[in-house]
Amino acid sequence: MGRPGGKLQRLPFLHGIEGVTFSVVQLLGGLSYATTLFLMAAGLTLIFGVTRIVNFAHGSFFMLGALFTAHWVTHWFPAWGESAPLYLLAILMGAACAGLAGAAAEFLLLRRMSDAPELYQLVATFGLTLAMHDAMQWGFGPDEVFAPRFPGLKGSVQIGDEFFPVYQLAMIALGPLVWLGLHLLLRRSRFGQRLRAATQDRSMLAALGVNPRPLMLGAVVLGCALAGLAGALQLPREPAHLQMDMNVIVETFVVVVTGGLGSIGGAFVAALLIGLVHAFGINVFPQATLVIVFLTMAVVLVFRPQGLNGKAVSAQEAGSGVREAAQKFRGLGVGAAGSSAIAAAVLLLACLAWAGGPYWQALAADALILVIFGISLQSMMALGGLVSFGHAAFFALGAYGAALSHSLWGASLPLALAAGCGAALAVAAVFGAAVVRSSGVYLAMLSLALAQVIWAGATQWVELTGGDNGLIGLTLVGDEGRPVFYALLLGLALLSVAALRFLARSVMGAALQALRDAPLRASASGLAVNWLKYRIFVESAVLAGLAGGLFAAHKGAVFPSLASVSTSVDALLVVLLGGVHQLWGAVVGSMVLSYAGAELGREVTYWRGLLGVFIMLIMVASPSGLLGLLPRLAGAWRRRSPGRSA
Repeated sequence: MGRPGGKLQRLPFLHGIEGVTFSVVQLLGGLSYATTLFLMAAGLTLIFGVTRIVNFAHGSFFMLGALFTAHWVTHWFPAWGESAPLYLLAILMGAACAGLAGAAAEFLLLRRMSDAPELYQLVATFGLTLAMHDAMQWGFGPDEVFAPRFPGLKGSVQIGDEFFPVYQLAMIALGPLVWLGLHLLLRRSRFGQRLRAATQDRSMLAALGVNPRPLMLGAVVLGCALAGLAGALQLPREPAHLQMDMNVIVETFVVVVTGGLGSIGGAFVAALLIGLVHAFGINVFPQATLVIVFLTMAVVLVFRPQGLNGKAVSAQEAGSGVREAAQKFRGLGVGAAGSSAIAAAVLLLACLAWAGGPYWQALAADALILVIFGISLQSMMALGGLVSFGHAAFFALGAYGAALSHSLWGASLPLALAAGCGAALAVAAVFGAAVVRSSGVYLAMLSLALAQVIWAGATQWVELTGGDNGLIGLTLVGDEGRPVFYALLLGLALLSVAALRFLARSVMGAALQALRDAPLRASASGLAVNWLKYRIFVESAVLAGLAGGLFAAHKGAVFPSLASVSTSVDALLVVLLGGVHQLWGAVVGSMVLSYAGAELGREVTYWRGLLGVFIMLIMVASPSGLLGLLPRLAGAWRRRSPGRSA
């Protein structure tokens, strides 16, 4: 580690002990990073504990605090960057700005999602992430902002032959102080006691005459302010930029889930654990630090599904928790005329795309691949009630399996697709053993961990995967074979819909829906609950692998981004926009996301923000998706139409 500028202080008692001093510096670096993680995780777990909302947009408030403070001390009032009290005030103002934004988000979105299933909350708050990202890009601009170092803490201390920044020592001291402050707030103040009561039983608190809404608002404001504080405190260590939200939210979720949802003490312990794993893992496996972090979480969840300090869920609570009400899978009995009409509409769109030139052909192929990918996720969500936030792992495995089999062994398209499905099957067969032990947010985070491991492997295993450059120049489909390939895509998409319909009407489908709606009764009735969950998970992974292989054949290239969070979110959006419990939901969602997204991207600068607003509106107004909204609108129109008899 090079010598940083600023004032130097020496700790002579460690001078000359090179191995020890290096370990001490790594330890201190891990503890400093743990403070940032704890500030983020404490806010997120506080919000969840009171509101029962899993806020995926928490990283946006982190970024807001950083950007606001950075602009304040650099562009708006540069003199504040030279004064320690004013710089500290600017940091607190950044936290307050994030808290005010959190209040607006709670009033407009979060309170309307408090009783929604966790998956809908995740997707709605992802829409909030998109909206806030574009709003901050419009307000602050796209450029990085380099803030000055904190006055009075610009120096470093010498530990043996190594140097460590004084500012990071201050961050280490801040972590326990914040934990102590939160502990006293929750244990000694009346507001904190009511927050803890709301965490235990919100309905009982309301029955005693306490309005829970101000408590929910206070929890969200405090949690978002902590996130903004973490972002502002990060400035002396890194510039503020528009990728900070996604960079920090994934590891924040790792800390919260590892510590146990709703437990601030667990978040503190988990932040220390992940911070130290991050610090020392970068020396042992410098190219796989993220993998080690996620494997740490996975190991904890396998042995303690509720996290380190989470409350163990009893059987009764497991059956009475917040989950989606029993739903009938719709679209199975629309009749031959209805099915024919929908299929004809899909064929018409496909024909229009084929006649529209290369652009529309490529767009139609993207949409059809997205249909298959969406149905792979819909089958486990709608029938089995399994939530995945890392389904992109199997999509990427299918893509890389097909690409590598073609580039290394010259496999043809059928063999390459089989190799992609086989790769997804092999990983899902092993990973499925952990799936049967988890549910809800913990399952979502486990699947996200797998996707991040696949992403890290694709990025770092350069000799095999090409790293960030990916695998390009694939010729699985030649120009002369494009029409046949497009017909294959259309046939496989319709076949996927037919397979989903068959599964929903089968004995296995009925058993899965019983498991989804009443897991305790299903188990008591003698159903093989774990086997059913395992089977639907593996089957859905294989279909996702097929979609990934088709993507590799269509694009002629694969990249690590196929395993990213955004790819998993695409599958979730497809299913939720069309309707989870609608047979044709993934088809409608794919068409809307592909065509509308492409047109918005060409015509509108801040199209992601508009897409985020649309996602939030759908999740609030019609959680059943567009296909669930249309019958409601038609019924309302019939009721208002004059001249209709009762």
